[in-house]
Amino acid sequence: MINDIFNILLPQFVLGGFILLLLILGMILSPRLYRYARIIAATGISLSVVFLSTVQTEPQYFGFRNSIMSDSYTLLFDFIILSCGFLITLLSKNLVKRCKRSAYTYFAILLTAVFGAMNIVSANDFLTLLVSVELLGFSTYFLISVSKGYHSKEAAFKYLITSAVSTGIFLFGVSYLYGITGSLNFTTIYEYITQNETSLIYTVSAIMIILGLASKLAVFPFANWVIDVYKGTETSTLAYLSTIPKLAMFGIICRLLVFPLSNSFEIVFIIAVLSLITAFWANTYAIREKNVKVILACSSSANASYALLTASLVSVYNLSTVIFYLICYVIINIGVFAYLNMYGDEKSFDINAFKGVYHMNHGFTALYAILIIGLAGIPITSGFIAKIYLFTAIANSGLVFTPFLLGLLLLMVVALFYYLKILLPLFSVCDKNTPVEKFKTNFSQKFVVAASVIITLFLGMCPEMLIELCRLIAYNI
Repeated sequence: MINDIFNILLPQFVLGGFILLLLILGMILSPRLYRYARIIAATGISLSVVFLSTVQTEPQYFGFRNSIMSDSYTLLFDFIILSCGFLITLLSKNLVKRCKRSAYTYFAILLTAVFGAMNIVSANDFLTLLVSVELLGFSTYFLISVSKGYHSKEAAFKYLITSAVSTGIFLFGVSYLYGITGSLNFTTIYEYITQNETSLIYTVSAIMIILGLASKLAVFPFANWVIDVYKGTETSTLAYLSTIPKLAMFGIICRLLVFPLSNSFEIVFIIAVLSLITAFWANTYAIREKNVKVILACSSSANASYALLTASLVSVYNLSTVIFYLICYVIINIGVFAYLNMYGDEKSFDINAFKGVYHMNHGFTALYAILIIGLAGIPITSGFIAKIYLFTAIANSGLVFTPFLLGLLLLMVVALFYYLKILLPLFSVCDKNTPVEKFKTNFSQKFVVAASVIITLFLGMCPEMLIELCRLIAYNI
């Protein structure tokens, strides 16, 4: 057990220690010392990143009776998840100012969510996966509801109900799979399906498992929650919601599609159809919306559907495409929500409320525009390279998927319209009777926005090294 901890779980144990520390300090320290909570959380995440170097990846390491595994694939996802957690911790400064008494508890919950996400990616059996998914889910409920007011509580309740239904569907699928194979372990299930004929029940169980997990990605039929949740959630929490749960879910879905669920050919077409429906719903809904948060919610759902469709067409090239796409997407997304965090959570997020913002906030509004252009997939940004890479992967998957590719291309063109809806008011001339305020920013917000733009532009112009790394990771999964 000690060997397993040091070879595979030391970063998670460090996080767990800091979670306990934050909870204890929250009980004994005065609320006036709330500022230290963010420093402690950032330190815990930084140490976890350092201890990633102790994780054994070559060869693959299986620990705790094969329930947890580590390889270069899990290591990359753990690094990205921890990096996102660190940046979200930096963005939470304004939030903890408003809930001083709960600052230590807030960061303990945030670290718990990061802990759960890391364990999801490392899971090698369905029991470990279920516990980790629920740990991530319960942390997310509390993070969504941390803001005061009716809307945040409504958002948390809707997320809770959707997650409960999707967990039920996931468990039904797992129970059927266990009935067929007699095991919950991914490796054992994979060995069974390669040696035996698959049945209709196996296909049904595979579909239910993927549907249950894909609900966190806001994919049809579990897509509606994303609108109300984004509308009622604080911007630093949205930076978390649009990155860490998505990374964790894609990390495990790709592994399931490669191993225990790889023998169901029907699931490829079902995922492809659901992804196309989700992309159509999200892009058409965003066209008529005027709330920036809702538009970004639709963008999140649409981008998840593009990546899920590519992931379902399992190959080394396609998996490397998904990994590259996710890295580009989370970097851009964190930068976008960092800018909205500068704008302030107490203001209206109607498109018209942003009129003329550029004229009083030149530099960071220009950087925000670059990030939105990246989401739209315009050249010189990483978003453009990621979408080209994505199209190529689907095109190389066979003629039968050409209609899906054409559908996505058409919907991405439609998406340009609502990204322009976000951008144009920023640079328009506002009414003289409507004064534009200069943002009150802090160093953390400036750092996150600037870093996101620099990485986005760098990957847009020099993506080769990251693409090669993603191919190597996908090959070794």
